[in-house]
Amino acid sequence: MKWFKALNNNQIPHAGNIKTISVNGKQLCIINNEDKISATQSLCPHAGGHFSGGWCKNGNLVCPIHRYEYSLETGRGAEGQGDYINIYPVELREDGLYIGFEESWWSKLWG
Repeated sequence: MKWFKALNNNQIPHAGNIKTISVNGKQLCIINNEDKISATQSLCPHAGGHFSGGWCKNGNLVCPIHRYEYSLETGRGAEGQGDYINIYPVELREDGLYIGFEESWWSKLWG
């Protein structure tokens, strides 16, 4: 796992808010749902809706276009959707929020 600093403490979204950022070449959404910080991919796999316009409901991230729901814990879509979103590990450290990315075998050899 490789960790990248994403935000300073004062940049972390307040409860109920979603913020789009770019980390390690990927566009992500940082979500503060009931004071629990999550990091997900920024686009809905169903129709490409941007999650920054969405909201959280019962621990799920809701896409603003067709209201597809995804678990903030597992990334799995609601029953019957048959899709998922990427959830990235987060760490709150003394100097801010860090996001973890799995290292590929390629980056381990050449990175």
